[in-house]
Parts: sequence; C-alpha cells; structure tokens
Amino acid sequence: MSTILADRNQDRPELQKALDDIVESGLLGVQLRVNDERGEWVGSAGARELGRSAKPLTDGYFRIGSSTKNFIATAVLLLVAEGRIGLDAPAADHLPGFGLDGRITVRMLLQHTSGVFSHTGELYEDGTIVLGVPWRGKEWVDRRFHTYLPDELVRLSLSKPARFAPGSGWSYSNTNYVLARLVIESVTGRSFAEELQRLILRPLGMTGTVAPGASPEVPEPHNHGYYRYEDAGQEKTIDVTRHNPSWVAAGGDMISTTKDLHTYFSALMGGRLLPAELLAEMRTPEATIGYGLGVFAQDLGAGAGTGTGTGTVYHHNGATIGSAALMYSSSDGSTTLTAGLTCVDDADMSVAAAFRTAQQRLVGAVFGAVFGAGQAGTAPSAG
Repeated sequence: MSTILADRNQDRPELQKALDDIVESGLLGVQLRVNDERGEWVGSAGARELGRSAKPLTDGYFRIGSSTKNFIATAVLLLVAEGRIGLDAPAADHLPGFGLDGRITVRMLLQHTSGVFSHTGELYEDGTIVLGVPWRGKEWVDRRFHTYLPDELVRLSLSKPARFAPGSGWSYSNTNYVLARLVIESVTGRSFAEELQRLILRPLGMTGTVAPGASPEVPEPHNHGYYRYEDAGQEKTIDVTRHNPSWVAAGGDMISTTKDLHTYFSALMGGRLLPAELLAEMRTPEATIGYGLGVFAQDLGAGAGTGTGTGTVYHHNGATIGSAALMYSSSDGSTTLTAGLTCVDDADMSVAAAFRTAQQRLVGAVFGAVFGAGQAGTAPSAG
C-alpha cells in the first residue's frame, strides 16, 4: 500500500504504479512530488524504515547528493550577476593558495571541464581505478563521522595528475564543486550556508533546505537510509541516515525536501532567479554528455544532451550513501518532478539499476505525456 496526500481528487494511477514498481525493483522507499498543468500530486511507496511497516513520509528531509551542485552553480551565477565573479576568469584569482592551473576558469569548474582529479576517486577509460577519500565498505563505515576539510580534499585532488588540459575534455569531478564553493566563500567572505540563505533560500521562502557542513544530522522528520557491508567475513547492515557528509562536501552534501526542490527548480527554470542571459549560459550543454553549468539538458524527443527542441527537460539528480534525489523541470518551470529515494546501499552499488529504473519510469510517466516522448530514457547523472 502507498500514500497520496495532496489533491485527493486527482486520479494519477500511472504515478502510483510507477512508485510501487520502483520499490519492487529494489529501493526501500520513495517520495514523489509532481507539479504540472493538472496541479500538484504527492505520493509515496515502500517503507520509512527497514523492517517496519510505516510508509515513507511524503515531505520528509533527505540527502540530495549531487543535486547540491545545481545550487552551487546558481549561487556562483548570482554572484556573476552582482559583478563579483567573472565566469571566464581564472579560478586561481580567488583561490591563490592552491597553485591551481591558471587556465582553469570558474566556468570550467561548473561544467566539469577543468580536468581536476575528483577527490572521491576516478575510473579511467581503460578500467583503472584510482582511489581518493574512502567512501565504500568498512573503511567508510568506520570513518563515517570523520570531518574532512575542504582544503584537504582539494590538496588531495591536486596531488594527482590532471585528467586532461583545462578545457580540452569533460570529466565529472566532485572537487570542481568543492573549488566552486570555496570561490563563493572567498569572494563574499561569508560561509556558503549564509550565501545560500541570502541568494536563494530567503528570496524563495524555502525553509526545508540545509547546507550541513560537517554535521551528521538530518532534520526531523525523515525517512531512513542504510548501508550493507562485510566485516570479518560477516554481512552487516546499519542505519547511515546520520553520517558526516564532509567526505563528499560540496560535491553532494545538502539536505532538502521534495517541496523545497520544486520551489527552487521551478523558479530557476522559470527565469525567476537568474537573469535571462545567465540562465541561458547555465542551460547551454557541452557536447560530451549534455552538461551545462550545474545542470543536464536532455531532449526527450531526440536523445539526451542536445539541449534543443520543445522536448528538452533539465535536471540534476543526485545519489549519496543510502539516499538519492530526482529533480527535473520543463524549460519554463511549469512541470516539475522532485523525489527522494532511500535504499540499502552497498560497496558494489547494486542499487544503481533500481535508481536508473526510478529515473526512467518517473520521467516517462510525467514528461512523456507532456512531450509525447513515451517511456523516455534518462541522461547520465553522476551521484
């Protein structure tokens, strides 16, 4: 059984079935909010806690993973609008202490074209894996309340060879956004949490979004996420809802709700946050994978990444340990899909297939009818 709380007169069986099927595919719980021409629909499926029967909350707090990156990109662009940051200025101008390659611009950080090694590790084209800070298995479990300083993560990344010369390739790097957040703090002299309030949360009346820093807490109420790992030959499963997210830092540490994500992304895509020219910059994708400045552009009619045509949706989903977020919008902000998912995660990321299924089913159900795209596939959205 599942729960529908908003607009009880709306009959959206395709959405409820998608939620039920998503849970069947391997996720613990999902909460969904859809806003479109038919109004608002909110529902959930699965369980709030492992081994218990209570249904997931439909507006609980959850860790949003890499959806964090879109908030940071927006904050940077708002500071560009204030004349305090140059989008094509060297990032090193604001961060002189790291010895950054002077060719790396602020734009390259936001678009993942800097070539900077990701502090969470890299998978190379030949299958070689180079590790960064621990975020899998017993090693992560044992250090899940450890605090990593942003400077420490940046220096780890810069101690590794660059993936490519700045501007000559594309590679998803969490460290790009650690650097971008540090640029915000350097320029303003204030913490990112303070600037987030000033630039985004307060103007939009958002009260359910948190930049937690090193705090392990998730505000109440919330659903629960879990992690399965091996310890001395025995499999263990623990609740990891509480953990210190400084290991991923600005790459994916924020917390929000489906309501706040809708408020934010509909305002952003509807042109109510950024000047038109900067929103256009954000939504212009590079050629490799369709990534703009902190957002993916996906043409449901012609395939992911073209960023053209009436069937384009914009998104930045996110996944972190035990939790994930979906955040999609039509180009005018009139149709949005926001969701929080919880799971039993593991070092093999075996829940990844269920996460992809969730993306495909929900995007097809919500945007397929709008654009005539049917069961649309989804562009990659690294976690």
